[in-house]
Amino acid sequence: MFGKVISDMMIKPGKSPVFETPDKYNLPFEDVTFKTSDDITLSGWLINGNTDKVIIQSHFGVQCSRCGFTQEGKGMMKNALWTSDIHFLDQAKYLFENGYSVLMYDMRNHGNSEQTDWVSWGVKERKDIVAAIKYISDKDIYKDASIGLLSICMGQGATTFAFGMEEEMKSFNQLKAMISVQPLTYDFFVKAMGLPNFLINSGNKYNKEKRNTDLTGEAFLPYVKDIFIPTLVIQNKNDPMTNLNMVQEYYNSLTVEKDLLWLDLEKKRGAAYSWLGKNPDPILNWFNKYL
Repeated sequence: MFGKVISDMMIKPGKSPVFETPDKYNLPFEDVTFKTSDDITLSGWLINGNTDKVIIQSHFGVQCSRCGFTQEGKGMMKNALWTSDIHFLDQAKYLFENGYSVLMYDMRNHGNSEQTDWVSWGVKERKDIVAAIKYISDKDIYKDASIGLLSICMGQGATTFAFGMEEEMKSFNQLKAMISVQPLTYDFFVKAMGLPNFLINSGNKYNKEKRNTDLTGEAFLPYVKDIFIPTLVIQNKNDPMTNLNMVQEYYNSLTVEKDLLWLDLEKKRGAAYSWLGKNPDPILNWFNKYL
C-alpha cells in the first residue's frame, strides 16, 4: 500500500491541467500539435513573435503543464511547492515583448498532451524536447531562426537526457543557448522530502515491479558533459527539495560557456519558478547574448 501511494505521488499523471491561455495576456498564439519519434502526440502553443529567434520552454514535472502550476485540486499539498499559482505565461509575455517567438508545450502525460503510462522524470520525455526542436526547425518561417531552450526542473532533465541519448540533437545547428532552472534528480528529491528509507524503498520497488519504471541512480548527470550550447544554471539556494551539491556537480560538469545564478528566495522550491516570470533581466541577458 505504501509503495503505491509513494509511486502515485511521484509518477502518476493527471495532475497538471492547462488552466489559462495566452489570450489572457494579450499574446498572439496558435494551438499546435506534433508527434514524437515514438508516436506520442504533444499539445502546445506557438506564440508568434519575430521569426529570427525562438525560445522552447519545457516545464517541470507531475503537477505542472505548459502554463505553469495551479493550486486547485492539490488538496493538503497545495502549499508544499508554493503559496499561489505559478504563471509561466509571465515569462512568455516578456520574451514576446522582446522579439522572441515562444513554443510552450505539454510533455507526455501532462496537460493536454497524450497520456501513455507513467511520468519518467525526463527519460522518456527526452523525446518530447527533440520533437519540439524539430517542430520549430522544420517550419519554413523559422528555418533561419536561432533557438534557445528554457528548461525547468524535469524539463531540463529531459533536455539533458536528450543531449546525451538522442543522436538527432547533434544535427540541430540552430540551437544556441539554454537556461537550466533547478536541475533535480529523483533520488535527491525523495531524500530531501525527508521520507524514511522504508517508504522510499517501498516506492522504488513498486515502480520497478508494478510499473516497469526505475528512477534511481545518477539519472541525467552523466549526460551533462554532452550539452554543447552555452548554459545558465539557476537555483534557489534555500530550496528544501534538492541537494545543492548535486546542483553544483551539474554546473561543474558543463564543458561549455556557463554561469550559475544562485537565488536567495523563500524556502520553497516553487519560489524560483515564480521568480522566473517576474525577473526578466537575467533571462533576457543570457538569451540576447547568444541568440
